[in-house]
Amino acid sequence: MNAVPVSMIPHAGDAAEIQRMQWVFDRQRTAFEAAPFPELAARRAKLRRLIDMLRRHQNDIVAAVNADFGVRAGAETKLVEVMGPILEARHALSHMRQWMKPRRRSTELLFLTNSAWIEYQPKGVVGIIGTWNFPLYLTLGPLIAALAAGNRAMIKTSEFSPRTTALLRTMLGECFAEDEVAVVGGAIDAAQAFNALPFNHLVFTGSPRIGREVMRAAAANLTPVTLELGGKSPAIVGPDADLRDAALRIAHGKAFNAGQICVAPDYALVPRGKSAEFAAAVRDAFGKLYPRIRGNAEYTSIVTERHAARLRQLLDDARSRGATLLTCGDVVGAGRQMALTVVTGVDEHMQLMQEEIFGPILPVLEYDSLDDALALVRRGERPLSLYAFGLGRGDQQRVLRETHAGGVTLNDWGWHVFQHDLPFGGSGNSGMGTYHAEEGFRELSHAKSVFKRRRWFPVGLFYPPYGNWVQRLSMRFYLGKGD
Repeated sequence: MNAVPVSMIPHAGDAAEIQRMQWVFDRQRTAFEAAPFPELAARRAKLRRLIDMLRRHQNDIVAAVNADFGVRAGAETKLVEVMGPILEARHALSHMRQWMKPRRRSTELLFLTNSAWIEYQPKGVVGIIGTWNFPLYLTLGPLIAALAAGNRAMIKTSEFSPRTTALLRTMLGECFAEDEVAVVGGAIDAAQAFNALPFNHLVFTGSPRIGREVMRAAAANLTPVTLELGGKSPAIVGPDADLRDAALRIAHGKAFNAGQICVAPDYALVPRGKSAEFAAAVRDAFGKLYPRIRGNAEYTSIVTERHAARLRQLLDDARSRGATLLTCGDVVGAGRQMALTVVTGVDEHMQLMQEEIFGPILPVLEYDSLDDALALVRRGERPLSLYAFGLGRGDQQRVLRETHAGGVTLNDWGWHVFQHDLPFGGSGNSGMGTYHAEEGFRELSHAKSVFKRRRWFPVGLFYPPYGNWVQRLSMRFYLGKGD
């Protein structure tokens, strides 16, 4: 392999890193033009190398991510950052042969006996912009789709995960040449330079605000984009739901990675009069999951003090507007290991209902009927995920049909994302496009339409001069006599 050693790679957003981006992009584009359609065996070999690399470095990954966060639960890192990409790569290995096959399509009746089909062709060089909350899973997931589709890829990592970035460079450098897969870092200047490269496709994970900037930059090159953005994902607790069971699952969703996950339950909707009982059940559930917070190596800290300060400000705003705060643990607002706080007496005008929380705060709102709950969800931007607990089949169908969300888990939270035969993506403000599964392969492939005329087919009958009997008969058959 001819990957550049980590020690030789410039750091955070300087001019040399930006210059290197262009150099790597030019190398990848040249390499793709020389080999524009990798065969199945070559694609499989790349994914197997990726799986072996993740297994070999799993403990290094745990250490690097933990160092970037301050405290990051090792089990959560292995589950999401290591096992997640391995499961996704294994799924692709099992299905790529079928995905790559041309798909036959029917011709119009006028062209009967000819052939039509679709060839799935690699797009070229794919740009992947990851984020800090799951720095491997949210970059390697799109990478697996890109490699399965036969592309080359450049990965731009977050400045908030420098140790994981350095490790990712080392790991991918062990199994890929830089003209196959490359990792770049840097801050705002580097990110802007990355967005400006004329990729054949760009995959971005992050906030809607930055997603708009990425899309604007991509538009200059007419680069198609996949945006995974997040949003306020609701958890609807049905009137007949087991309140304590729903509370446990929602508490787990809010505590996993300290709520710093794009599909975390952002707020809960409970039947009128049950918010206090539900809040107490969430507190009890959280206490069983995490008997202590301070110094607990299994409870992830907020990634930076700036992010922690923002969460404390959301709580201060809610308190000042009359909300009730229930602390679920021995630490709240002190340091970066923040216990889950359940907020009741919430209205839609509070700041914590105006933006994605992305942390261990759970607002609880009451509703009178399912109609009211669905109307509240529809008033907001379309979320990345939606969760519903304890609903009958008819009400489940109403939720699925009458709301829009990127994905749904019923009677739990988030696990639809971990099913790698399901596509993952947003809707509206929560994103566009998908990756994972066959849909990810299609997203990063060009579906090339092909029509093949049989030699003897008399297509000349449709040429000028117009008015022959075949043309007249065809017009009469398809268009009728007219007025």
